Amino acid sequence: MQVRTPAVAGMFYPSEKNKLTKLIEDCFLHPFGPGKKPPKEFKNKIFGVICPHAGYVYSGPIACHSIYSISSESPKLFIIIGPNHWGIGRSVATMKDCKWETPLGNVEVDSESAEEISRLSKTIEPDYFSHTREHSLEVQIPILQNTFSNFKILPISLVNQSKEVAKDVGLAIAKIARKKNAMIIGSSDFTHYEPNEFAHEQDMALIEPILEMDVDKFYDVLQKRKVSACGYGAIASTIIACKDLGAMKGELLKYATSGDVTGDMSSVVGYGSIVFT
Repeated sequence: MQVRTPAVAGMFYPSEKNKLTKLIEDCFLHPFGPGKKPPKEFKNKIFGVICPHAGYVYSGPIACHSIYSISSESPKLFIIIGPNHWGIGRSVATMKDCKWETPLGNVEVDSESAEEISRLSKTIEPDYFSHTREHSLEVQIPILQNTFSNFKILPISLVNQSKEVAKDVGLAIAKIARKKNAMIIGSSDFTHYEPNEFAHEQDMALIEPILEMDVDKFYDVLQKRKVSACGYGAIASTIIACKDLGAMKGELLKYATSGDVTGDMSSVVGYGSIVFT
């Protein structure tokens, strides 16, 4: 079994176990975070979440809202969808016969689900290489390891983020999630490198159709306003999967930008934590 070694440990998050654990705890307790450590006291049915994937010091507190919201659950599988920023490998890729290494230990890929989703989907192919450099899925895993135990992952990386691909991927994910005790995580940041006020405006316009779970309107706003959300196909796939599973609406738990966190408002990246119920 191959081991997928970390691509961004020591950059996006600490490479040393104790420092990483401490930073994750700080993100949960941060003023922009949920303000509490998991687990959450009560359950409410959540089908999937949208989570940012920047460096933990920037987006970690916002990401922790999504993770805290599901922390009373005990999923055995996390289906994590994100953009392939590097554009390497397959157009849409999962992987099998592999473990993902982080400073907190190894997490196994659910090879059975990877093989099944490759059969269910017209676009998803198993490919190890596609995942070797990508951070959008990797940064989710240490927070999950810190919060949950005894789970596997099904990673899906998207070069092609078209509406057609999102529909194919989303419906295939829903079929896997129905059979397994699974939670869906769509990994995306929102507006990139714009002034803080403009980023807020752009992102609120794009978040509206996400909360309505309206994928056609989502792509319409994305294209007309040219919103630079990197994982738009991951967001759309998550909406489609959750809707198919019975989700009725999205809820924005927290929105902030890197500027809100650091104080530098000149060129920011937007982050949103959203759950589908």
